[in-house]
Amino acid sequence: MPRQKPATTGEDTPTPAQPSFEDTLHDLETLVEAMESGDLPLHELVNYYEKGNVLLKRCESLLGTARERIQMITLRNSGEIGLETNALPHHTPQPPLSPNASPDDTDDDDDIRLF
Repeated sequence: MPRQKPATTGEDTPTPAQPSFEDTLHDLETLVEAMESGDLPLHELVNYYEKGNVLLKRCESLLGTARERIQMITLRNSGEIGLETNALPHHTPQPPLSPNASPDDTDDDDDIRLF
């Protein structure tokens, strides 16, 4: 069983309900080793595979979050975005709609409309 770390208030910090990247990776490696041993019956291999997919997605999610944070730090250090910005700069806000416009009513000529 992986070691549990104490709960904290940080947004990206793992809690006991959410194991750290290292703990999740360790669990995934343990599953892979058991599967590669050749000693498991087929139904257990399928169960391990399913659990492994869940662990893999968790690892990928944690890595994606870390990658975004590193990009944000790099952009802040290069002066491309301000310190108060919490989102990556690739998101541009949409202009507000006019009071008489419906949410589907935009000026884009490249919209595809079915009705």
